[in-house]
Amino acid sequence: MSTPHNSANKGDIAKTVLMPGDPLRAKFIAENFLENPVCYNQVRGMLGYTGEYKGKKISVQGSGMGMPSIGIYSYELFHEYDVDNIIRIGTIGAIADTVELRDVLIAMGACTNSNYASQFKLPGTYAPIASYELLYKAVEAAKAKKCSYHVGNILSSDTFYDDGETTADWQKMNVLGVEMEAAALYMNAARAGKNALCIATVSDCPLRGLSLSAEDRQTTFTDMMEIALEAAVN
Repeated sequence: MSTPHNSANKGDIAKTVLMPGDPLRAKFIAENFLENPVCYNQVRGMLGYTGEYKGKKISVQGSGMGMPSIGIYSYELFHEYDVDNIIRIGTIGAIADTVELRDVLIAMGACTNSNYASQFKLPGTYAPIASYELLYKAVEAAKAKKCSYHVGNILSSDTFYDDGETTADWQKMNVLGVEMEAAALYMNAARAGKNALCIATVSDCPLRGLSLSAEDRQTTFTDMMEIALEAAVN
C-alpha cells in the first residue's frame, strides 16, 4: 500500500512517528539515534525512516512547512498507516520575554490564525490541544534532562512573512512562541482519535532580533530530539 505522498507499505511505519519539518532533520535523527534505520519514503524528498530506540520500533519522517503540508502527512499516517502517536519536533520563534534561544517549548495548546478547522463544520471555535499522555511524558523527560523548557500555549500561523506586525498581540495573551504546524496536527489527531504533541526548540526571537543558523536548526537541537524519543518509548 502507498499514497501519493508516501511509498511505504503497511507495517513499514511504527505506531509512533517523530515528525520534524525538515526531512534532513529526520535523516539526522535516524542516523544518530535509531538502531538499524531503514528509509521507507523518499517521495518529494520527504524522507521517512524506521528503526529502534531502546528496543522499541520508532519512525521519523519530515512534514514539510505549514499546516497544509503537515495536514497531508499526518492524515495519511493516522488513517492509512495506523499510526497512533505523532510527535512534532520542530523550530519555533519565541515571543515571550521569558523564553531564550535553544529553550524547548512543549505545546499544551496551539492557537492559530488559520481557517484549517472550517473543514470540520463546527458550530464554534475549536481549541487545538496536545494529548495529555504524551505531554506528561515529555515534561518528565525534560525534567530528567535538566534542560531549559517551558510548557504552555503557542501560535500556529499560516504566514511566515506577514504584511503587518501581529506578534505582540499574541504575546500579551501569554503565548510563548510562533510556528506553522502544531494546530493542524492537533486537529487531525483529535478527528482521528489519535495522539499528538508538538515539542519545539527556539531558533529565533523575532521581537529581539536574535536567530540561529540553518545548520544549527538541522543538527544541534538534540535536547528536543531526546525528549521526544523518551516520550515515545516510556
